[in-house]
Amino acid sequence: MMDAVIIGGGPAAFSAALNLKIRNKSFMILAGNEKVTGLMRAPQIDNYPGMPGISGTELIEAYRRHVEEMGIEIKKDKVYNVLNMGDYFALNAGNEFYDAKCLIIATGHAKFKYFEGEREYLGKGVGYCATCDGPLYRNKSVAIISQNEEGEEEARFLSEICSEVYYLPMYKEQPELNDKIKLINEKVVDILGDGTKVHTLKTDKSELKLDAVFIIRNVLPVNQLLEGLELEEGSIKVDRSMATNIPGVFACGDCTGKPYQIAKAVGEGNVAALSAVKYLDSVR
Repeated sequence: MMDAVIIGGGPAAFSAALNLKIRNKSFMILAGNEKVTGLMRAPQIDNYPGMPGISGTELIEAYRRHVEEMGIEIKKDKVYNVLNMGDYFALNAGNEFYDAKCLIIATGHAKFKYFEGEREYLGKGVGYCATCDGPLYRNKSVAIISQNEEGEEEARFLSEICSEVYYLPMYKEQPELNDKIKLINEKVVDILGDGTKVHTLKTDKSELKLDAVFIIRNVLPVNQLLEGLELEEGSIKVDRSMATNIPGVFACGDCTGKPYQIAKAVGEGNVAALSAVKYLDSVR
């Protein structure tokens, strides 16, 4: 049981981590395995104090060196969902599970549109974690729609237990798949079902008959991370202490809304950590 878990791997997450470390709290950063973030694509940053002209990649590397020098552990585990257990939180990160007394969510801004039928059939054949839910579809037909190479590992796992696996990449690199997986380079149009479960994935060129669709995104929708988390205009609603509507859960950075700026994220990470420390001291 840790004092806290930080979900995310950007400026807000690292800022929160440094402040929890200074306050001598037990915690872990679960940063996910996204190789290239939005910040890393920035060629030059001119409005971050003290670092004129630095690139996004250079800034992220500087953050990582700082936290590593402080002895802070960064794990590449991706959190798929969090269960509120009352006096602590249980985090499902695929093959790993973690318990913490409080959370700091710093997942960044999720830039995506839902597929047609995705929300309607979520939990009815649509899922976000093949490792978690794949065994439910043993000897059945499934598809993976993936924004990154993470989906390739998920597809290989499913190919060992499912009768048929379709893979639809949404990235430029050529996927590395085994012979059991069918590569489908087509655009997703709709996820269809009978109202209770999925039965078809429709693309711009074909219709795939199947039992489940797994969608692997760089960032999960925040409303799927933790049940009951209150949103405002698609972002996590927080007060000035970075507290959400759920006691013990704090959020910071781009996931809390505009403006999407590094300085804002760093400041909010600081506030979220200090608020988490205050919360932890109150529940001892």
